[in-house]
Amino acid sequence: MTAVFMREALDLARRGRGLASPNPMVGAVVVRDGQIVGRGFHTYAGRDHAEILALAQAGETARGATLYLNLEPCSHQGRTPPCADAVIQAGIARVVAAAEDPNPLVRGDGFKKLREAGIDVQLAPEFTPEAEKLNESFFHFMRTGRPLVTLKTAITLDGKISAPDDNRGWITSERARAHVQQLRHDQDAILTGIGTVLADDCLLTDRSGLPRCRPLLRIVMDSQLRLPLDSKMARSSAGDVVIVTTSASSPERRKIIEGRGIKVLVFDGPGGRADLRSLIHWLAGEQYLSLMIEAGSKINWSALENGLVDRVFFYYGPKILGGLEALPLAGGIGRRRRSDAIRVHNITVHHIPPDEFAVEGYLDVHGDH
Repeated sequence: MTAVFMREALDLARRGRGLASPNPMVGAVVVRDGQIVGRGFHTYAGRDHAEILALAQAGETARGATLYLNLEPCSHQGRTPPCADAVIQAGIARVVAAAEDPNPLVRGDGFKKLREAGIDVQLAPEFTPEAEKLNESFFHFMRTGRPLVTLKTAITLDGKISAPDDNRGWITSERARAHVQQLRHDQDAILTGIGTVLADDCLLTDRSGLPRCRPLLRIVMDSQLRLPLDSKMARSSAGDVVIVTTSASSPERRKIIEGRGIKVLVFDGPGGRADLRSLIHWLAGEQYLSLMIEAGSKINWSALENGLVDRVFFYYGPKILGGLEALPLAGGIGRRRRSDAIRVHNITVHHIPPDEFAVEGYLDVHGDH
């Protein structure tokens, strides 16, 4: 029955999508005599962790029961007291978890504390990959100290992202774009370049319609502060827009933009461009666990070449543009030899009926972070 109850815990955890960050999504199930007597899942705004909610629902029936959850109970004092202590006090006899907490403040200590209290602790390794994928951004952040950076783009079958003359219309279908909104919903921050804003007057919002605990942070790389004040991005700002610029940009312009409630960060990078690496460091300090890049050829290549991309998500439309002027997904000088090509591994292909697909894959990040 372990599989049934662990599946329930994972399903509960998923109900925290968009609601748990910067904490992990956690689901907990209390089982007594083969029956579920308590359920809980975590949302950041709700403060109480999944274990606390499940134990409260179970009440006295938690004594001698088994607790199933997708992540090791925390053992440190954060916004809330340690969950491991609450599990012990509730009289739980057995704990089955899918994964160890990667947080350096926990990492096995929760299990250790439970075992020292006489609780039977078991790991369910068959669910570990799924549990880690579910909280991929959290695991990555705890292991590297950086947000998980995803490069997303929509491209034709021949690798183009825009035509030379007219880019009205879409490369991918409405169904594929709905899939993108689900992907956006899972992100803490999203980034584009000023060129894309000027060309498309984009909003860059989470349009999944699903609730989230904090707004999707919208970021524009804008070395010269060219963001139009009448753009959709500027007019819709509600403390959720950040412009990354350089010290060469106009201080007066900076004050005007900041007066609209838009945060301006000055990060000088190579070639007089705003620095993406510094932005990622800043995001880490602000506890943003994930960043998705939806930009043009130049930024895409800069992110790839500098080893800043952890994951790619390419949506392929069943179209061919051809020609040498249509822009590829990544411009710049590129790699000059096949043997130097950037490698992508752990590929997953997501089928989007009837004729589209998305390729998800991971990069070995070698940049100096």
